[in-house]
Amino acid sequence: MTSAMRMRTSVALAALAGLALRLFLILKFPSADSGDAPFYIELAWNWLKRGVYGFTVAGRLTPVDMRVPGYPAFLASIFAVAGKSPRAVTLAQAALDLAAGFVVALIAARLAPETSRRRVALAALWLAALCPFTANYTAIVLTETPTIFLTALAILVLLETDLGAPRTASGASPLANRWLLGGIVAGLGTLMRPETPLLLIAAGLVLAAKWWRPSDWVKLARAGALMGIGLALPLVPWAARNWRVLHEVQFLAPRYSELPGEYTPTGFNAWTDTWLWRFGDVYLTQWKVNVEEIPIDSLPASAFDSPAERARVADILDQYNDELVMGPELDSQLREMARERTARHPLRSHVTVPLLRSLTLWFTPRVELLPYSGHLWPLGEEWEDDRKDFLVTVSLSLVNAMYVALALAGAWLARRRSGCAFLVAVILVRTFYFAHIETPEPRYVLECFPALLALAAQVFAGRAPLSSAGSG
Repeated sequence: MTSAMRMRTSVALAALAGLALRLFLILKFPSADSGDAPFYIELAWNWLKRGVYGFTVAGRLTPVDMRVPGYPAFLASIFAVAGKSPRAVTLAQAALDLAAGFVVALIAARLAPETSRRRVALAALWLAALCPFTANYTAIVLTETPTIFLTALAILVLLETDLGAPRTASGASPLANRWLLGGIVAGLGTLMRPETPLLLIAAGLVLAAKWWRPSDWVKLARAGALMGIGLALPLVPWAARNWRVLHEVQFLAPRYSELPGEYTPTGFNAWTDTWLWRFGDVYLTQWKVNVEEIPIDSLPASAFDSPAERARVADILDQYNDELVMGPELDSQLREMARERTARHPLRSHVTVPLLRSLTLWFTPRVELLPYSGHLWPLGEEWEDDRKDFLVTVSLSLVNAMYVALALAGAWLARRRSGCAFLVAVILVRTFYFAHIETPEPRYVLECFPALLALAAQVFAGRAPLSSAGSG
C-alpha cells in the first residue's frame, strides 16, 4: 500500500470513527430538549411557519431580540426540509462537527513544519474526530456545534494573513482580502453566539504586539478596519430588523437576554461574582433566581465573610423566597454587599475567583449533558456509591486533561512558528472573558477547541527544524 493510500485510509477511518462516536451519543444520550433547546426550537418554528422571529409572551406571539438569529436560521433551514425534528438537527450537527474536524486538520497543517504537515493534519483529524466533548454537543439543540465550525473556519482564513505566514497575495477583489473575509466569517459566527468577536480581539492583540512600531501603524489600522467591516456586514440585516420591528439599536442581543422592560438582578450577579466559581453553584443560585427558592443552607461557606454577613444574606433570601422575585430593593442590598466584599478583599473578586472559574471552565469532567454526577470527592464514598458514575467521571477528566496537556506541549514546540501566538491568544482571550461571566459553564470554552486541537497535534510533528515552519 502506497503512502497516499495509507493516508486516505486513515482519513476515512477517522471520519467513520468520528461519525460512530457522534451517532452513539445522539442515540444513547439524546438531549434535544435540554437547556435552551425548546426556546431555540420555538424561535425557529415561529420564524419558519408564522414569519415572526419571536415567541409567545402573555398569550401573544411577540417579536424579540433575546437571541441572535444565526442558530434559529440554521434550525429553520433543517425544519423546512425535515419538519420539526430535533433528531434531524442533531444528525446535521454530527456532520457539521466532522467537517469542523477537517478544518482543524488544515489549521494544524498550516502551523506545522512543511515536512510534517500531512502527519500533523492526520493527528489533528483523529484528535477532533474522537473528542468526546465537542461530539457530545452534537446531541443537543444548542449553538456550540455551528459556532465551533465557524470559529475554526475564521481561524483558518486569518492564518492566511500576517497572523500566520501568508502564501498568496490578497488579490485585487475586496472579497479576496483575508482580513475582510476573516471578519465576515467571524460575523457569521457572531450571529450564532454574540461573543464570537473575541476571536478578532485576539487577532488584534497579536497584531498590536507584532506591529507596535509607528512605521507599522498603517498596516495595523488597515487590518483592524477590514476585520471590523467584515464583522459588521453580516450583522447589519439583524440590526436593521431590530430597528424596524423593535425600534431599537441592537447589533447583537441583550446582555442578559431580557425582554423589554424586564428587570435584571445585576446586584445579585455582582454578589455571586465575589465568591461563585464552581459550576455546581450556578444551579443553586443563578438558575434559580425568579424561579425557585434559594435556601441559605444551600450556599457554600465562601459566600459569607462572617456570621453577621450570613445573617444579612439569610434575611434577603427569606424575603426573596416569599415572592420568588428578586426586585430592585433586594437587588440593591446585594449590590451593596458585593461592594463591601470587594472592598475587603479586592484580590479575591478580581483575581482569585476569575482564576478559579478558569480552572472550572477547563478542568471539569464535562458530563453536564450525560446522566452522570461528575462528582469525584470524597473518592472512597463516590467509588462505593456508584462505581460506573465514578469511572466515567474519572475517564472523562483524564481525557480532558490529556487534551489540555497535549495542547500545552504543542504550543511550546510550536512557539516560534507563524500562527502559534494567534491560536494561544484565541484561547486566552476567550478564557479571560468567560472567567468574568457570572455562570462559568464549561461549554463556553468549547469554541476554543479548534485552536486547542490544532496545537495538540503539533506534538506529532516530529523533529523538524523550527525555522521550516510556516514557509511556502
